[in-house]
Amino acid sequence: MAFDMNSFSLEGKIALVTGASYGIGMAIAKAYAAAGATICFNDINQELVDKGLASYKEDGIEAHGFVCDVTDEAAVNEMVATIEKEIGVIDILVNNAGIIKRIPMHEMTAEQFRQVIDVDLNAPFIMAKAVIPSMLKKGHGKIINICSMMSELGRETVSAYAAAKGGLKMLTRNIASEYGEYNIQCNGIGPGYIATPQTAPLRELQEDGSRHPFDQFIISKTPAARWGETDDLQGPAVFLASDASNFVNGHVLYVDGGILAYIGKQPK
Repeated sequence: MAFDMNSFSLEGKIALVTGASYGIGMAIAKAYAAAGATICFNDINQELVDKGLASYKEDGIEAHGFVCDVTDEAAVNEMVATIEKEIGVIDILVNNAGIIKRIPMHEMTAEQFRQVIDVDLNAPFIMAKAVIPSMLKKGHGKIINICSMMSELGRETVSAYAAAKGGLKMLTRNIASEYGEYNIQCNGIGPGYIATPQTAPLRELQEDGSRHPFDQFIISKTPAARWGETDDLQGPAVFLASDASNFVNGHVLYVDGGILAYIGKQPK
């Protein structure tokens, strides 16, 4: 049978991307809109939602924004119910909302550790749990968890983040295991180091014209020899949300320029 390029289309699909007022989440949502999907997103306060709506509108996208704390199960259930009532059943969920606290482990409080786990691991569970019942009734659904290279690797000062993202990788596999027979696919995307406003200070040239030490470190560890752009995540995200990936389940697709495949350069 000839391959149908329409299998990459998201025409008629409804996508909910959490924390998509800016950055990686917004880039993914805009790609979904370009592929034909209706976009819903949330953020933690009205100011962020309004900024997101304005940015989508600039690109001609009529997005639907909601204020919702993804760690609050009652609020999540209310948001999902509103989307289903006013827009339609969610076909695609992207668990993008997340936080990181860069604190040496021996200085991190248990409360700080729990907060990262709550946003980066408990919230994707809450979100997935909220959308799965309607996906079961519909007979199809896509759940995409934004994992991390820290789903595979450790690094100083990110103990809570690495623990959460490692857990998210296994939650991804378990959702795939539990709901695959119902035609629900759950996969992850593991971004490498992405050039965003938050990482801009790490990429600024030093006074002597040299690269920032962290910038040098990332470039030396990346076979592509560059930081990723949010655009680099769009194709993989569309693929995992589309019918083209209907037999891909429980997989984490690392979009990292080759970092995880690379041992690094030998010192000169």
